[in-house]
Amino acid sequence: MEIVFPLYVLIIFFPSLLLYIFLRKNRRSPHKRAKLPPGSMGWPYIGETLQLYSQDPNVFFATKQRRYGEIFKTHILGCRCVMLASPEAARFVLVNQAHLFKPTYPKSKENLLGPSALFFHQGKYHIRLRKLVQGSLSPEAIRNLVGDIEAVAVSALDSWAGGQVIDTFQAMKKFSFEVGILAIFGHLEAHYREELKKNYSIVEKGYNSFPTKIPGTPYKKALSARKRLSKILSKIIGERKEKRSNEKDLVGCLLNSRDDKGEILTEDQIADNIIGVLFAAQDTTASVMTWILKYLHDDPKLLEAVKAEQKATSQSNEEGNHPLTWTQTRKMPITYKVILESLRIASIISFTFREAVADVEYKGYLIPKGWKVMPLFRNIHHNPEFFNNPQKFDPSRFDIVPKPYTFMPFGSGVHACPGNELAKLEMLILTHHLVTKFRWEVVGSKSGIQYSPFPVPLGGLPAKFWRESAP
Repeated sequence: MEIVFPLYVLIIFFPSLLLYIFLRKNRRSPHKRAKLPPGSMGWPYIGETLQLYSQDPNVFFATKQRRYGEIFKTHILGCRCVMLASPEAARFVLVNQAHLFKPTYPKSKENLLGPSALFFHQGKYHIRLRKLVQGSLSPEAIRNLVGDIEAVAVSALDSWAGGQVIDTFQAMKKFSFEVGILAIFGHLEAHYREELKKNYSIVEKGYNSFPTKIPGTPYKKALSARKRLSKILSKIIGERKEKRSNEKDLVGCLLNSRDDKGEILTEDQIADNIIGVLFAAQDTTASVMTWILKYLHDDPKLLEAVKAEQKATSQSNEEGNHPLTWTQTRKMPITYKVILESLRIASIISFTFREAVADVEYKGYLIPKGWKVMPLFRNIHHNPEFFNNPQKFDPSRFDIVPKPYTFMPFGSGVHACPGNELAKLEMLILTHHLVTKFRWEVVGSKSGIQYSPFPVPLGGLPAKFWRESAP
């Protein structure tokens, strides 16, 4: 049977149909209309991981940015990624829309540090733990550690002196580990400190190894050492509970915390966050301090300026017969700018990992749910638009405060490093004693970078140290 529509029906129907189609199309998620960023994904599975680790990350990421712009895709470490290399994009991911991007780490790394460590989480638990960690590492808390950190620094430097060749990076790691122990436990018994150091060292070696549980492999050894760490921490926590002390170090803050329901943290939660803070406190700080030593060594004029500043402080303390004070560490402008410039040019944390929890559109590009998102701090720190002649080490550039989100050595937003004030304090204290009481000479190659995984001078910067003779 033939169906015939009157003309007036067609006149009404077709515009209505077109309007319906238009509205349906525009009701679709805008992400479905957006396109993926430009870029290349490399080989199946391995993607471009080999290219990343076979060259300076500066070159890898800078080449990508020049070719594709400030947002591009790639495939590294088994993950599909969107890279973001602008301050606006970093703020979008880390601050403005942080709820759309969760922190993410491989499960193998969570197993070693502990799944309850604060930087694996979002939401109420993260907020609670961050307040506790940040409170124990705030300027108000760490100002009481100046004398103790100074004693650790003097002891470390004395052990280096004598003209023997020192692996500077490894020496700095030992120093930053001891400072981390101070901030977490206060004055910890020597046998506990040695047991923690021994087992943590095994965990650290397995952290960046291939995650196989075959007996004898670094990762399997690390898992066993992590279990031993939990037992050691359980003993320390048990002793603290018996004493019912009200100390303000990190362990004290974690033990005495109660949530809005009156519930305390479990021992596993406390242990995971202690290990997490130790991990965050060691390698990154040690890397920066190694670079500071190199940059001062390579620039005699700058070294003399830092020496003059620190010797004036030493003289006010009767040539070091009195300990440094918190107030004095706040009045070291030249040294402080050396630290900031070292943080910028070395960019120890090249990027941070986030994962999109939903499809997200940014500047017309789709960031699919489940993809990793990586704000590239190194690219931003080395962008000549924000830092003139960015490859030159020039602390005076910090005479002017950088534009927002162009300088993020400790990250930004709710997951920014809560221990940044402690890190800067130990750098200031060590530099004070280094330049006023010691001289040093770099041995072998004075150039080159190795990644393990953080960038450090080649060979860990082998150097010889001598105590300065009294004038």
